Amino acid sequence: MKWADAITAGLAFMFLSTPAVAEGFGTQGAAQLYDTYCAQCHGMDRNGKGINTVGLSVQPRDHTDAKAMGDVPDDQMFLAIQKGGLAVNKSILMPAWESVLTTEEIAGLVTYLREVCDCGNK
Repeated sequence: MKWADAITAGLAFMFLSTPAVAEGFGTQGAAQLYDTYCAQCHGMDRNGKGINTVGLSVQPRDHTDAKAMGDVPDDQMFLAIQKGGLAVNKSILMPAWESVLTTEEIAGLVTYLREVCDCGNK
């Protein structure tokens, strides 16, 4: 097993063993999902500085960066969450969440990320 695969498998195990419930997929529900599945890498401040980033060759995206996030279309964000980083030519370390999150939860996260970056829909 490659190092990156081992890290991804370990992260997936950690995330999969933590239940999350989106309450109506509103801002609070999406924030709970983010805290459960995304914050370990993207940070509690949503700035790409999570506890799992030490030693990563590619740093996670800063979701508070309006310019960088504003350049990413919603469908690409959705695909990155659903299918993982490789689906959008990004890091292999970004896991696919399609077996954990529903389509509605992923869409809620995309909407929430637009609120976090204050960069509007694309």
